[in-house]
Amino acid sequence: MLQKFDRYPLTFGPTPIEKLSRLSAHLGDRVEIYAKREDCNSGLAFGGNKLRKLEYIVPDAIASGADTLVSIGGVQSNHTRMVAATAAKIGMKCRLIQESWVPHEDAVYDRVGNILLSRVLGAEVQLVDEGFDIGIRASWEAALEDVKAKGGKPYAIPAGASVHKYGGLGYVGFAEEVRAQEAAQGFAFDYVIVCTVTGSTHGGMVVGFAKDGRQRRVIGIDASCTPAQTRAQVLDIAQKTAALVGGDDITDADIVLNEDYAYPVYGVPSQETIEAIRLSARLEGMMTDPVYEGKSMQGMIDLIRKGFFPAGSKLLYAHLGGVPAINGYSYTFRNG
Repeated sequence: MLQKFDRYPLTFGPTPIEKLSRLSAHLGDRVEIYAKREDCNSGLAFGGNKLRKLEYIVPDAIASGADTLVSIGGVQSNHTRMVAATAAKIGMKCRLIQESWVPHEDAVYDRVGNILLSRVLGAEVQLVDEGFDIGIRASWEAALEDVKAKGGKPYAIPAGASVHKYGGLGYVGFAEEVRAQEAAQGFAFDYVIVCTVTGSTHGGMVVGFAKDGRQRRVIGIDASCTPAQTRAQVLDIAQKTAALVGGDDITDADIVLNEDYAYPVYGVPSQETIEAIRLSARLEGMMTDPVYEGKSMQGMIDLIRKGFFPAGSKLLYAHLGGVPAINGYSYTFRNG
């Protein structure tokens, strides 16, 4: 589905699929849990799901003649870290807007984790006191204009790379990669569980898995706490991506988004999220973060306990990365 699109390699190749046997046993062995380790996909600043997207965006950035990648996220944005690393890799400058999307007060929140890495990578980081919104932000548009005014040639990458015209392509590729791995291991996954916020990871998966009729088996776990906006954006991205790659038409019914686990608000972990982070860490040695993967892990665990998945189902948990952000929650995890 992606043969006609240019790709700039930023990842190691297909990411491994790991069976989570101890977590499965802890939850009664009703289902088999596997994790696809997108958190281990690259040597660029700890990797993560955004690199799959950026591989299809970078060729366009280079072709545009740009000299500066300009993007936006929260203070502990995984995406902006990946844009900073990508800019360093391809020899461009990087301008990042980091908005106050999370009402979280930790003494070191703006000095550790993702934002520390972005600074070390050489990005110009600007902190902006504005609340959470997955839409296009005025502060980002102002940064683009500022780069131009100073004689630079900016290339615009929106939050999560999601509403970029090529933002969904990487996770169409994810689905194709999973199909090849399924063929090699002799079985197919019944469900894919993915954290959903800005939408292109989920949207791309929907398009990719629609090829074999599994788009409604992609279970999005909302972590935005603005699910109506997120759902609409996932659908829009999926439909535009399907048109771009010549895939099947996508309808609203193809978007499965569970809204039960994003509380209390974006970026703030509930006690249940914290417990899920500890459980996967202590049973599998697999770290997840308080903003994204901890909430999708919480959701998957709770859905298993509630019997949402039929007995014997094989689940693929998409681990999208983001663990550096846990450093910004040092007080929360001060006792482990």
